[in-house]
Amino acid sequence: MKIFLDTANIDDIRTADGWGILDGVTTNPTLAGRERRPFREIVEDICEVMGDRPVSAEVVATDAEGMLTEAREVSSWASNVVVKIPLIPEGIRAITVLCQEGIRVNCTLCFSPAQALLAAKAGATYVSPFIGRLDDIGHDGMELVAQIKQILDNYDYLDTQIITSSVRHVQHVVRAAMVGSHVATLPFQVLEQCFHHALTDVGLQRFLDDWEKAGLSIF
Repeated sequence: MKIFLDTANIDDIRTADGWGILDGVTTNPTLAGRERRPFREIVEDICEVMGDRPVSAEVVATDAEGMLTEAREVSSWASNVVVKIPLIPEGIRAITVLCQEGIRVNCTLCFSPAQALLAAKAGATYVSPFIGRLDDIGHDGMELVAQIKQILDNYDYLDTQIITSSVRHVQHVVRAAMVGSHVATLPFQVLEQCFHHALTDVGLQRFLDDWEKAGLSIF
């Protein structure tokens, strides 16, 4: 499973990229707004760090023509931009056109398997089910990911990948991998949590203490 970072913070992206495990970045208007910088500058900086790895940047228009205008502009900023389009009727109209033009699309704000099917039929490169928000209202968000995966597999929608989004904790990451999500996009703090286990910390300290007591040296 690929791991994307869900942020617009360039320092967090550089840190995660230094670990050598980052496959891409997703942003959204909320994340971009927190940075207090021009949107284009944010996207271009992230794209430069990512190289040829995908960076999702979202439009804010809600009509198809407005989405197309914004998507064409945003996609011109770097070759690795993937345009995020919301999963609404006007969004599906825009996705159909953009995919015909060769512009990659991440269809966002997916909350049902039927929505995901429409995104795949329109040609979206990615569809992003928001599992944490479903959990918040008493649904099992990860069940949605499993349903989408089955639908895509049933009908050989090989060009559409699932990005498990709105990830809140490490178990979301684990379950996404277990059901076959192509990608999980993680907030920086959740990615950090993936490293940690109490027994790892205790075990490492014990090894170091024993090594010091024995007076050993590698050199």
